[in-house]
Amino acid sequence: MARGDYEDEEEQPPLLQTSNHNLTGTVWTAVAHIITAVIGSGVLSLAWSMAQVGWIAGPLSVLIFGFFTLVSAYFICDIHLYFNPKTGNTTMNQSYLQAVHTILGYKHGVACGCLLYFSIFKTGVVYTITSATSMRAILQSNCYHKQGHDAACEFEDRHYMLMFGLVQILASQIPNIFHTKWLSIIAAIMSFAYSFIGMGLGLAQVIAKGKIEGSIYGISTTKPTQKVWLVAQAIGDIAFAFNFTLILLEIQSTLKSPPSQKVTMKRASAIAIITSTFFYLFCGGFGYAAFGDSTPGNLLTGFGFYEPYWLVDFGNACIVLHLVGGYQVYCQTMFVIVERWYAEKFPDSEFGKDTRSVKVSSLPEFKLNPLRLCFRTAYVVLTMAVGMLFPYFNEVLAFAGSIIFWPLTIYFPVQMHFVHKKVVPWSGKWILLGVYTIFCLLVTIFTLVGSIEGLIAKRFG
Repeated sequence: MARGDYEDEEEQPPLLQTSNHNLTGTVWTAVAHIITAVIGSGVLSLAWSMAQVGWIAGPLSVLIFGFFTLVSAYFICDIHLYFNPKTGNTTMNQSYLQAVHTILGYKHGVACGCLLYFSIFKTGVVYTITSATSMRAILQSNCYHKQGHDAACEFEDRHYMLMFGLVQILASQIPNIFHTKWLSIIAAIMSFAYSFIGMGLGLAQVIAKGKIEGSIYGISTTKPTQKVWLVAQAIGDIAFAFNFTLILLEIQSTLKSPPSQKVTMKRASAIAIITSTFFYLFCGGFGYAAFGDSTPGNLLTGFGFYEPYWLVDFGNACIVLHLVGGYQVYCQTMFVIVERWYAEKFPDSEFGKDTRSVKVSSLPEFKLNPLRLCFRTAYVVLTMAVGMLFPYFNEVLAFAGSIIFWPLTIYFPVQMHFVHKKVVPWSGKWILLGVYTIFCLLVTIFTLVGSIEGLIAKRFG
């Protein structure tokens, strides 16, 4: 984006700023966006997930959820342009929420909005927990290296959540997502870096041992019910790792034509999901093969690996840097929604219109808005508080994945496909997709119950 665009943007009311940009996206930029969104901190929990369900169900679950995500992606690509036969108008849906509201109506739009906002908020909570765990792991790694692997190297997570929160309070004053390009680039590089580190360390461990750990049944437990809950949490973790459908239409809106945006986006979705699926299989598989029943919940923070300690430190530093940028990329959507609503609801409010220029030492001058400062600070503090209350990586991942997977990845895309393609009730296609929807609902209920049980057991057990 040219510098002139930013200057023009700064002249607009602070809460209604937009950015003019040409459609220059290609299949490869779309693939990059999707992979950046999909491959996140959840990839490090996949080895633990495979350890719960074993060598057959683990890889099979990854393939199934990858397939489900691809089906939903294809359905969503089709409704980027939607012709309404009742009004005769064609709407370009530039966001998931807009598509649900336009095609399925107001009530579905409200329900989708609530789930969408929850999804964004839980991402902030998960990123807060994960970043604190990684910062703690850096200190533990150095401690183990100096004092031995049996040393009592324990540190409190909450201090690091506070540190991450302070950084996010400052970063959240970035006006909007168009100003976060540099954060996104850094986050993408860091995401690939720590994922490859985790994968490489797992492979090296397998080679050093000379054998593959694990079994086809997964880890053994003393109680059958405990095994059931662990399997449910594992499936929820896998579901969380594939979630990107919420931003698909935003990505599709950046693509140039010809070929049509729909064709390009379907091709990009297939390439990205297939790539991510095999990436997950390798990362999860190497981790499980290295540790078997003792596979940690997070490959780089659970201390399956002690050496080389500097590489473990670097991997965890990459996680923290990725999450600093990732937090903003996701949460800027929430910030814009709330602040635009306020600006349109109260157009004469000085609280929303006022801006103050701030200059700190040799840093560039930046502008502060009272509403932006208060709301975004409160939002960051709230995600930090929830993270402190439930600082449990795998259980929170499972809960986050299970509660949004079915409605946002399965139900709404299928229902929009029915309306868009005018699928006749009780036809073969209608029955097939109905069975597919019900099956995914049952899986979601199973993972949701298991994740809630895990959270309660961790918090009060």
